[in-house]
Formats: sequence, C-alpha cells, structure tokens
Amino acid sequence: MSLCHALLTSLLEQPSSGYELARRFDKSIGHFWQATHQQIYRELGRMEKAGWIRSDADPDAGRTRKRSYTVLPAGREELTRWAGEAAPLPELRDEFMVRLRADAVAGPFGLRPELERRRSLHADKLHAYRAIETRDFPPEAEPTRQRRIHHLILKAGIQYEQNWIAWYDEALQALSVD
Repeated sequence: MSLCHALLTSLLEQPSSGYELARRFDKSIGHFWQATHQQIYRELGRMEKAGWIRSDADPDAGRTRKRSYTVLPAGREELTRWAGEAAPLPELRDEFMVRLRADAVAGPFGLRPELERRRSLHADKLHAYRAIETRDFPPEAEPTRQRRIHHLILKAGIQYEQNWIAWYDEALQALSVD
C-alpha cells in the first residue's frame, strides 16, 4: 500500500485541508499506516499533479495558504484499481525476536525488562483501542455498513494487541523457567 491510497480513502471520507487531513490521519488510519505530516503534504502535491485530487483555497483561510483537498474522478478510479489488487501479507520483522533467539543460544542477556516494557506498550495501545471502541461504537449506535467495517478494523487492532500481550506473558514465563 502506498500513502496516496490511504490519503485518497481519508479524503473520500471527508474533503479537508492538509492540516485537518493529517490530524484525522493520526487518529484513524495512522493506527496501522504511519506517515509524518511532511510526507502527507508531499504526497498531496504528487496526487494533485497526477490529477487524482484538486486543491482550492480554503474560504476560511484569509491570507494564509490553507488549501482544501477533494478527490477527483481519476483519484476514485485509482483507488478502485488499487483496492482490487491482491494485498501481500505483511512480513514480521522484529529486531527483538533476533535478540531473544540470541538469548536462547548465548544468553541469558537479561531481556526480562525489555519484555515487560514491550508488553506494557501493547497494553497501553490496547487500552487506547478499547477507549476508541467505547467512544465510537456504543451498542445503541446504528450499525451501518461503514460503521461495521470501521469497527471490524478496530477489532483487528484490539486482537493484535491482545495476541501480543498473551505472547509476552508466555515469553516472560519461558524466561522464568530454568
């Protein structure tokens, strides 16, 4: 996936300025696809040159250079083309797994504090996802297709964090045995 497809998706959800887009991105798509604000602005420029989006001076901008972005038909066509492609499975590339393997053959290296720290980070993320779920997906909310899909994506994040927490618990137990 490229950043442009994430931005097209976000702009189709709600046309906005680059700043608003970057803020919304951080709070939604940014949970599973990271980009700096600088990368977002650069990509918006490329997408506009490609004819996928249009920017107009924001009516509330005054004398600033604030622009509002909207998706053009060519951008929607590109998103449709891209969404129809097979998506590769993500590869696990985690330096800590190599450290843990090194610990198995040449350790112990005292990795327990790092395991605990990483478990805590996953627990914090899980807590944040649960708060989003409580706030954005109350049981009484109308279950539209879009809401169901957004909740499904959030559930993937919740399950991801739960699985890592369970794995870290098992790893901490394995390091305790000797």
